[in-house]
Amino acid sequence: MPAYNLILANIGKHIQLDPAEIDFFTSLLQYRQVAKKEIIVQEGSICRYEHFVISGCFKSFSTDNKGNEHILLFAAEDWWCGDLYSFLTGKPARFTTAAIEDAEIFMIHKEDQLKLYEKVPKFERFYRILFQNALVAQFNRIDQNLSLSAEEKYLQFRQQYPHLEQRIPQKEIA
Repeated sequence: MPAYNLILANIGKHIQLDPAEIDFFTSLLQYRQVAKKEIIVQEGSICRYEHFVISGCFKSFSTDNKGNEHILLFAAEDWWCGDLYSFLTGKPARFTTAAIEDAEIFMIHKEDQLKLYEKVPKFERFYRILFQNALVAQFNRIDQNLSLSAEEKYLQFRQQYPHLEQRIPQKEIA
């Protein structure tokens, strides 16, 4: 059985849970091992889970008509990933999320997340904060893409995520 310390610490940054709430939450989580290059969300399919990275690293990307990948984000340990648009709307995912290296994740199904909101309402606060942070990060990324040169974006990435540079192929960072 996987250890829950990392995800509970992640949640504990924003809300405090009592033992019964922890037990209920962890009962809703599904543990999964993911192989390098394995896809956990496929562009065009419906994203029915939120994913929390226990170990490993993922990339979320779209593929253009020429087959070129356009990477939106990387997600390593202690990060959430998936296609938030699809998860929230029930519409086809705009991005594929795939493992860059062997990984372990927790997954929570959308229906279980709704049960969690009902039984432990403070999780609505947690996910609101999570989604707000994701929105702010997206706006910052858009601003950087519009205003920084490729070299400046690379230097910013290295400064912001120094632990990821050694784990991600150079061509994907570019």
